[in-house]
Amino acid sequence: MTTRRTRRLLATFTALALVTLTGCGASEEVSTDAPTSAGEGATRYPLVVENCGREETIDSAPQRVVSLDQNSTEILLSLGLGDRVVGTASWTDPVLESLADANADVPRLADNAPTYEVLLDTDPDFVTASFGRHFAEGGVVSRQRLDETGIASYLSPTDCDDGESVNGGAPRTTALTVDVLYTEIRELAEIFDVRDRGEALIAELTERASAATEGVDFGGRSVVFWFADTKTPYVAGSFGAAALLASATGMENVISSTDDWPATGWETVVDDAPDILVVGDLQRDRFPGDRLDDKLDFLRSDPLTSTLDAVENDRIIALHGAEMNPSIRFVDGLEKIRAWWDENEDTL
Repeated sequence: MTTRRTRRLLATFTALALVTLTGCGASEEVSTDAPTSAGEGATRYPLVVENCGREETIDSAPQRVVSLDQNSTEILLSLGLGDRVVGTASWTDPVLESLADANADVPRLADNAPTYEVLLDTDPDFVTASFGRHFAEGGVVSRQRLDETGIASYLSPTDCDDGESVNGGAPRTTALTVDVLYTEIRELAEIFDVRDRGEALIAELTERASAATEGVDFGGRSVVFWFADTKTPYVAGSFGAAALLASATGMENVISSTDDWPATGWETVVDDAPDILVVGDLQRDRFPGDRLDDKLDFLRSDPLTSTLDAVENDRIIALHGAEMNPSIRFVDGLEKIRAWWDENEDTL
């Protein structure tokens, strides 16, 4: 048994105090007055989790977690688990303001994806990811290799379809629902023995989503969600997280592909003539036009895109990238769409 593995096993017998929940999205703090690690709702270990076509056995609540995506990191922070996150990576946007303090001491291993060696240097006992590319060939590390080193892993069920990772190359055959995101919250809360916090987070997200969509109905007006890249734009397909935002507010996504973010041509977008454009305001520089100002400049200056009715009439809604991905920030996306609707309903 390696020294690293020995330290991990010893760590599982160390009692750590529960931290106060720092916040849920842009909302108020969730009370942690009720006990979450004892009594009727306590997690029973070893816990076996069915996760994306495989069984994962969790021997005890993880103490040293690497979260390979912003989405999963913000869930963990919202559950009050920041003190257990020893590394994070792959961010498109700044952390939610309400989670900034909890995130301040979390090491950023890479802006995109860390190497396996960098991950291993954090001595994790648990690795979670929102997107299966990290566990695929050419990614950070396979889940099988993590098994061999005694490290448990978890992939968001929002990236799974029929037991395979969509982001890892499998087709999405079923439209994503918000219940799948809530499943991720519940499962992580159970894994970490903080079930009450998970239910409180879900309740708040549900309440905010209901308030954001009440009375909002775009009446089937067509929309295209543009995530990134001015040359070959990545737009939202009809089965992914962005399509959830459209259906919840009465818009119709005109992109028929069932891929989450298919690459297309501007000729296709112009031919589809969407009434509304939702564009990603990404705080990174991975693709040309990641940032909002660059996207708007392109849309208004390009001879082709400038002819779009949505551009000519400024029917453009800006969302952070994380708000168009399957994450707790889908609610922030709905709230921004609601704010745009309140200001522009009369002109639609």
